[in-house]
Amino acid sequence: MVDQQDRNDIGPVLWRGIGAAKGIEMLAVFCSPSRYVQGRDATEFLGKELKHLGLAGPALIVASARVESALSDVWKRSLAAAGIDYVVHRFGGACSQPEIDAGVTAARAAGARVVIGVGGGKCLDTSRAVAATLSLPMVNCPTLASSDAPCSALSVVYNVDGAFDRCIFYPKNPELVLVDTSLVAAAPRRYLVSGMGDALATWYEARTVIEARATNQLGGATTIAARALAELCCRTLFADGVDAALAVDSHAVTPALERVVEANTLLSGLGFESGGLAIAHSVHNGLTAARQTHAFLHGEKVAFGLLVQLVVEGRPSSELAEVIGFCRSVGLPTKLADIGLADLDDTSLQAIAERTVAPGETAHHEAFRVTANMIRDGILAADAIARH
Repeated sequence: MVDQQDRNDIGPVLWRGIGAAKGIEMLAVFCSPSRYVQGRDATEFLGKELKHLGLAGPALIVASARVESALSDVWKRSLAAAGIDYVVHRFGGACSQPEIDAGVTAARAAGARVVIGVGGGKCLDTSRAVAATLSLPMVNCPTLASSDAPCSALSVVYNVDGAFDRCIFYPKNPELVLVDTSLVAAAPRRYLVSGMGDALATWYEARTVIEARATNQLGGATTIAARALAELCCRTLFADGVDAALAVDSHAVTPALERVVEANTLLSGLGFESGGLAIAHSVHNGLTAARQTHAFLHGEKVAFGLLVQLVVEGRPSSELAEVIGFCRSVGLPTKLADIGLADLDDTSLQAIAERTVAPGETAHHEAFRVTANMIRDGILAADAIARH
């Protein structure tokens, strides 16, 4: 995956990227949450962890009705023991500007001093936006390992119709990320597998950014720590992905599941943000232009985007086969039909390709100029390779 020559090629170099002045050596930048906690029944320790960090109430908990129903008794025990008052704000299901505005209003009404997001990636994205708007500490408690969003300092915002709108970047990562693997094990397999799709792209996109001397998501150069974490993320998935998915099928917390949850959440979260993104995530954004893909999860679309990236970059067929093989082994999409686009027409294909290469997209972190025609052909070729 990474040979010694690749390792020796990291050092003081001139980096380029969006907003970088030509010929200026950029600083390497790495970021992470202040504290990461993971394990069985971790929610029971939420109050203790907040107190450890000096965070006090009132707290605004942003959560769906389903999550509140499942965890309300645990919150009462854990937060009461720490002397932290809280109010629950009902999350509506999408990270959109109206949802963010509603959360801000609720936080102000509660006099919140900390925002706690509990749920999936979109809930956590919304919570981060609420906290950042009010300059409040942010705590993320993912109930799924379906994406690498929990550790990050950004939110992906969608329009009310479900299409990608924009990314919001924040100056600070969450104060605390607390992952209860009992909740992850109780969720359907599809969510863990989607997280694997998101995490799978981490190494391949970071590698592209490093090779291109482009900037990571922080606007700086990639550290060797970020590179190592991104590579370890990929190795962990290949080693434990199938066993972790089988564990979730049985609602069992196993060492393999713990390792994959950490890969999906922590390794991928640090790896994508401090390592950088490329075509795979841009293809995801492009795919949201097709309404047929809205029923599919973020990581499912990123997995297909990774295949497109490998094709457009001209990577060896053996590497593409390895990625396709892993995707099939855990149940990730590899074909257009797998993401609702079996009958993709030329107009929709062109719209996806053009959205993928919109100004500011991470597809432009490649070492070469990426065009809509390249993406269009890459989508068709990736689908054909996976089918045949």
